[in-house]
Amino acid sequence: MIIDRLANWRLYANVNPLFQKAFEFLEKSDLSGMECGRYDIAGDDAYAMIQEPEGKTEATAKVEVHRKYIDIQFVVSGNEKMGWIPLCGMGHDEGFDEKKDCGFFKDKAQSWFDVRPGCFAIFFPEDGHAPNVGTGVHRKVVIKVKA
Repeated sequence: MIIDRLANWRLYANVNPLFQKAFEFLEKSDLSGMECGRYDIAGDDAYAMIQEPEGKTEATAKVEVHRKYIDIQFVVSGNEKMGWIPLCGMGHDEGFDEKKDCGFFKDKAQSWFDVRPGCFAIFFPEDGHAPNVGTGVHRKVVIKVKA
């Protein structure tokens, strides 16, 4: 897991061959004015989803994992808290949907951190994460990058 400001994205450009394209999308797009939905960056290898989720509580946030994709979660507006827990040592999952590349666990996040507008969190397949914690609606972009 990585958390940082968008201004520092170049520090992570070499982590994955598609990260540069993903971060350039975040840097160059009018994220406040774009419609919610999917935007292809490199087909199914890298795509962005602009979302406006309603905030949840830490108690109701489910830990999710992905196997095929890395998540880059960028907060456009509002404040979001995200939880993290390492995949190793987690308990029994509630099932994994291969088509959606998403599974949920009954475990709770071990660590919580605020992600302010202009900041991102990167979650790898080894990271369980609980996003969208906060009050009210916030705007964010989740970029899925093939691991």
